[in-house]
Amino acid sequence: MGSAERALVNAQEPFVSERLERVFSRCFGRDYNTRLCGGADEPIYQPAAGDGEYSKLYYRQDYFASALHESAHWCIAGALRRREVDFGYWYAPEGRNAAQQLAFEAVERKPQALEWYFSKACNYRFQVSADNLELTNAGVHDVTVFAQAVLEQALSWQQEGLPARAEVFYRALCAEFGTCVPAGQLHFDMAALRCATAS
Repeated sequence: MGSAERALVNAQEPFVSERLERVFSRCFGRDYNTRLCGGADEPIYQPAAGDGEYSKLYYRQDYFASALHESAHWCIAGALRRREVDFGYWYAPEGRNAAQQLAFEAVERKPQALEWYFSKACNYRFQVSADNLELTNAGVHDVTVFAQAVLEQALSWQQEGLPARAEVFYRALCAEFGTCVPAGQLHFDMAALRCATAS
C-alpha cells in the first residue's frame, strides 16, 4: 500500500488500533525490543523470555483506548518494572471493595493522565475510568475525586514535562494523527472529565 492509499485509509478510519502498534514499533521496537499487540482478552505486559525475543504489551481486543492506556503504563514503567509480568503491579478485577479501589486509583492516576495526553495527540476522546461500576453505581464511590487526581497529574506534567518515553510517543502520535500541538499548550479541565465519566 502506497503512502497516498495509507493516507486515505487513515482519513476514513482514523482510530484503528493497528496505527498505534505501528507508531509504538517505530518509537520503541528496536531500542527497547518491545511490541504493542492487540487481540488479548485482558491487557497484560509480558517481558521477553530470553535474548533476541520481544517483550509484548498486550491490549484488549482491537480497542483503541486500551492500546493507548497500556502504552501509557509502559511509558511510565521503569527498567526494573519492565522486567516483571504486568510491571509487577497488583490487580484485582472489577468488584473491588472500597480499600482496594483506592489502591487501584493510586496506581492508575499517572497512566490515565498520560492516556489523556495520548488521546489528545490522536484527537480521540478520553474517558477517565474507575473500572468499578459496582461501587460507582451503588453510590458509595465518588469517581470525581479520582478524576480530579488525574487532572492534577496532567497539569503537573505540563509544568514538569512528560516522562522521556512518553514525550517521544506523544510527539510521534501528533505526527501520525496530524495534531502537532506541544504538550505544554494542551488544555485540561475538569469539565471535560465530567463529560466523559457521565457517558
